[in-house]
Amino acid sequence: MKKIGILFGQENTFPQAFVDAVNSRGEKDIVAEFVKIDKLGQATDTGYAVIIDRISQDIPFYRAYLKNAAMMGTAVINNPFWWSADEKFFNNCLAVKIGVPVPKTYLLPSNERPTDTNENSMRNMEMPLDWGKMFEDIGFPAYMKPHYSGGWKSVYKVNDPADFFAKHKETKQLVMMLQEEIIFDEYFRCYCIGGKYVKIMQYEPRNPHHLRYVIDGPAPSAKLLKTVEEYTLQLCQALGYDFNTVEFAVRDGIPYAIDFCNPAPDADLKSVGQENFDWVVKAAADFAIEKAKAHKAGQDNLTWGTYMKEVTGALKPTPAAKPASAAKPAPPAKVETAKTSKADDLKKIEGIGPAIEKLLHSNSITNFKELAASNAKHIKDILDGAGSKFKMHNPASWPEQSKLASDGKWDELSKLQAKLNAGKV
Repeated sequence: MKKIGILFGQENTFPQAFVDAVNSRGEKDIVAEFVKIDKLGQATDTGYAVIIDRISQDIPFYRAYLKNAAMMGTAVINNPFWWSADEKFFNNCLAVKIGVPVPKTYLLPSNERPTDTNENSMRNMEMPLDWGKMFEDIGFPAYMKPHYSGGWKSVYKVNDPADFFAKHKETKQLVMMLQEEIIFDEYFRCYCIGGKYVKIMQYEPRNPHHLRYVIDGPAPSAKLLKTVEEYTLQLCQALGYDFNTVEFAVRDGIPYAIDFCNPAPDADLKSVGQENFDWVVKAAADFAIEKAKAHKAGQDNLTWGTYMKEVTGALKPTPAAKPASAAKPAPPAKVETAKTSKADDLKKIEGIGPAIEKLLHSNSITNFKELAASNAKHIKDILDGAGSKFKMHNPASWPEQSKLASDGKWDELSKLQAKLNAGKV
């Protein structure tokens, strides 16, 4: 018998509905229940094939319990090792790397030194910080929020430098982010379960909590919804979250990812509404059953994001490009060419990262001139043929960008890239 457990705290509606949904399927040798803990010895099996975690972000004991469970073979949703290492500033950094738009953001050191430190502990910081550059890039009004936390705790709107400094003083030892304000036309909150099931919900964050899920708003365009879905999948697959929400603020038709580090997102019937509640209960039950059926006793059954797989070698990561002075351009692997051309840093093209650069190299596209001469359909065929990781990328603007780079028109390229959305016009 494979047991699926749910670990939870104060919430009441989702846990019981989830257990009932799993058990109502009548799956052979699979049963769901509330997790039961009466003791925890080191390296002991918990007896669960799958655990849905809804509370360990607030209870350190549960966090340690889940790491032990995962080590012994339990598929924990979400991966406790990853989410406890993750934080919002890194999320934004990764989003930029994979081409998902996010607000301009700076990380700020805490206003007060951490406990048990002195003036020498942060001597690598150059004081005063370059506040002028930060304020120029971000603009006002702006938002300041913790780099690691959720639930809209300690979030400030700052209207000018004086207001910023006054409010930053209130944050004491919190490490904060200063973030550009996105004045949005539309806003979405998206459930993503298993890195594949997506529910896009119209959302109004300025409303009281129980009125934020909009049910009678104007219908968004199909094109916008498709982009939101693609970005949601792209982020959750890169981060490795099995159960997450992603929020987008849409400005001038471009969805900016605002918040996507939610290890136990809200799933309460009273706040999300019946339709959304029914969807998330079913999707969570479907995925938990899938994980239980795929469970292999005593092995690693966790979900790891594509970022971690790349950096650990599971996806054969592409080495970062060497500095130009030390680089020795290599010809494309096993490709015969009429002449050998010097390789350019294709990552200068908006939308191209190390993995795509390696892929293009293997298809005899190693410099700006060759990329400029390739039509977008040919490049898209290369991406589609390399698997799902690459299919989501749109190379429509890459030949145009590459032509400017090949001609040395860097100012014009910068102006074009400022108008782009992850490589798309």
